[in-house]
Amino acid sequence: MKINLRLHRKDRTETLDFEYDRMINAGYVGRNQDEVRRHIHELSQKGIPAPKTTPILIPIFCHLLSCAPEIEVFGHETSGEVEYVLLIKNENEIYVGLGSDHTDRHLEEVDIPRSKQICPNIICRDVWLLKDVSAHWDNLMLRSNVIKDGKQMLYQEGPLGLILSPAGLMEFVRSSIQEPLRNIIVFSGTLATVTGEFVFGEQFSAELIDKRLCRRLELSYRIKPLEALSEF
Repeated sequence: MKINLRLHRKDRTETLDFEYDRMINAGYVGRNQDEVRRHIHELSQKGIPAPKTTPILIPIFCHLLSCAPEIEVFGHETSGEVEYVLLIKNENEIYVGLGSDHTDRHLEEVDIPRSKQICPNIICRDVWLLKDVSAHWDNLMLRSNVIKDGKQMLYQEGPLGLILSPAGLMEFVRSSIQEPLRNIIVFSGTLATVTGEFVFGEQFSAELIDKRLCRRLELSYRIKPLEALSEF
């Protein structure tokens, strides 16, 4: 499959047609795994099953990648989560994007992998070269906001130093799939919410902020719930 992107180099912007044949979502990627285990315990109180080990990787259907400004979901218990995205052509050509792993939270209580297949992975069209930000990676900031009932609220915020680095994430993926990383898109996993709970809003927005180079990646999309037309 192919996605049309805009590559922002330090001195110019150019189009990028990125071809991929695999997509993976990572989860429970905090560098402090004691904190991760605490978070897993909190989720288990909400009915979300705990994984046997962490971090985790979930394969995602390639056709679920989207840049759309609006997505359709089933029901009202879905939410986004901000993540950095690695677009890996090969080990020497890697791009960084911004995405949201939108998830059906009701289905997540029953089956985490399937809950990731019922909603799209959202990605912004703008990307950077990984090598341009690798030296100050941990200082890049992720932030997300949710609009609920017409009011915007801060949902997630923190530096990338809180979660697995690109090198650590790629090594984990490589060891798990046991093959070289080529033509693959990897969603990094996310930060904890500042609200302490999921917020099911009508719009989700996110930023990846690079203060060193005075730039940012942004995405925003509306969420349109579909209702059941019959009783089951």
